[in-house]
Amino acid sequence: MLGDSTAVGLGDPVPGRGWRGVGPFVARALDVAPDGYLNTAFTGARMRCVRYDQLPAATTHRPDVALVIVGMNDTLRSDFDAAAMAADLDHVMTTLGALGTIVVPVRFHDHGKVFRLPGPLYRALKARIDELNEAIGTVVRRHGMPCLDLAAMPGAYDLASWSVDRLHPSELGHRMLAKGLTEQLGEAGVEIVEPVSLACSGGLQPTTAQHVGWLVLKGIPWLWRRSRDLLPYVASILAASAKESYLTWRDGTEVTAAPEPQPSALQIR
Repeated sequence: MLGDSTAVGLGDPVPGRGWRGVGPFVARALDVAPDGYLNTAFTGARMRCVRYDQLPAATTHRPDVALVIVGMNDTLRSDFDAAAMAADLDHVMTTLGALGTIVVPVRFHDHGKVFRLPGPLYRALKARIDELNEAIGTVVRRHGMPCLDLAAMPGAYDLASWSVDRLHPSELGHRMLAKGLTEQLGEAGVEIVEPVSLACSGGLQPTTAQHVGWLVLKGIPWLWRRSRDLLPYVASILAASAKESYLTWRDGTEVTAAPEPQPSALQIR
C-alpha cells in the first residue's frame, strides 16, 4: 500500500491499534500473510512522496499487488502540477510493473460535495480534481493497469461513508474502497479468497460531540489554512468567470441593440 492518510487508514480507528482501514481489508481479502503486507503510506503524502520516499521500500518488498491512493493533498497546494504528478505516477507504475506487480491507483470523486465548500473554493478544487483525474487516467491507459474510479463507486457521497472530519473514509467508506479495489484486482485475474464485507465491526464509531468538536477545533481551521493556500488559484477562477460573464453580456448587448431609426417613405420631402 502506497499513498497518503487514506492509505494509512485514517477515519477507521480501532481500540488500542491506531488506524486500520483499506489496506488490511484488502490484505484479508487476498489472504496475504502479515509478513507479506507492507504499507509505506504516511499522512500528508503527495504524489512525489510516493515516488521518492515510498517506492524504494515497495520495490525491495517486490509485491504482487500495489495499491496507490494519493493526489488529493496535491490539489490543495498552490504548486499543483498535474503533468509532474503524471510523470511521478508513470515512474512508480513503470518501476513496479517491471517486477510483475499489478498496480492499482484511484481516480478521485468530487470532494467538494462531501466537504460542502463555498462556491469559489468548490469550483477551484473541482477543476484541480478533474485535471488530476485526467492525468491519472492517461498514465493508467498507457500501462494497461486497472484503476478504481471513486466517483462511480456506489455510496461515494453518502455521509455514512465519511468519517467525522469529512476528509477521510469512515470504517464503512474504507470497506467500500477495499471492495472496489478487490473487484478491480479480481477482473485483472487476482484470486479473491474472501470478498470484503461492508458490515462494520471492530472499529470505533464517533459520537455527535466528536463531530461538533472536530468541526470547531479542526475542520474550520483546516479550511482556513487550505483556503489561503488556494486563494491565488481561486482568484484566477473568479477573474476568468467575471471575464466570461462580461463578454457574454457585451456580445448579447451588441446583438440585441436596437437599430438606428431610418426615415420612412412618408417622411421624405
